[in-house]
Amino acid sequence: MPEQNQVADDTLPNVDEEQFRPIDMQVLLDAARSIHKPRVLMLYGSLRERSYSRLVTEEAARILRRLGAEVRIFNPSGLPLPDSTSAEHPKVRELRDLSIWSEAQVWCSPERHGSMTGVMKAQIDWLPLSMGGVRPTQGRTLAVMQVSGGSQSFNAVNQLRILGRWMRMVTIPNQSSVAKAFAEFDEAGRMKPSSYYNRIVDVMEELMKFTLLLRDRSNYLTDRYSERVESAEEVAKRVNQRSI
Repeated sequence: MPEQNQVADDTLPNVDEEQFRPIDMQVLLDAARSIHKPRVLMLYGSLRERSYSRLVTEEAARILRRLGAEVRIFNPSGLPLPDSTSAEHPKVRELRDLSIWSEAQVWCSPERHGSMTGVMKAQIDWLPLSMGGVRPTQGRTLAVMQVSGGSQSFNAVNQLRILGRWMRMVTIPNQSSVAKAFAEFDEAGRMKPSSYYNRIVDVMEELMKFTLLLRDRSNYLTDRYSERVESAEEVAKRVNQRSI
């Protein structure tokens, strides 16, 4: 144990001093504010004609538009299985372009066999971590929702949270899980008043708040020391190769 008055050794011999930077409070707190509507991409995980994940997504989209968002819903019909064709497939390009366009995303999956559906997973699997130097999901806010045919469960939203973290997204704390979804909609496909509907309003409201708070700071928030070091090393290698 060090003596009480002994000065701690705070040296960092393994740190690249050129890439290790203090927190920039001006960038973090005083970033210029965008004035355009927050751009939200919504994905759902079923191809059924009366898809409750789609109906929940459409209800959430109405709430988001009322809150001031610009919303686009991706239709997964016709999206090929991951790796079954090239990324130049029109549906894959559409999905990736929408992901790059978005500042926030909403993922809503049915729970099937205790997990998200293959339709949901396929959409996420077509979104790479990087694409031509652009990260299609990094720094974007994310809300997760699920629908169930039986009692309330959280298996699908828990899995979606794991994927959101893997895709370097900022997943908001709140979430929605609609049990016995078949009983929550009228003949016209509109959701009935309920605590489930109120929770969806909560989630969309929270998503908008987080998106507005973070969107002008996402590049700074996701600027990583390890990646700066790696980039510096790549530049050094390139310069050294040219001098050979």
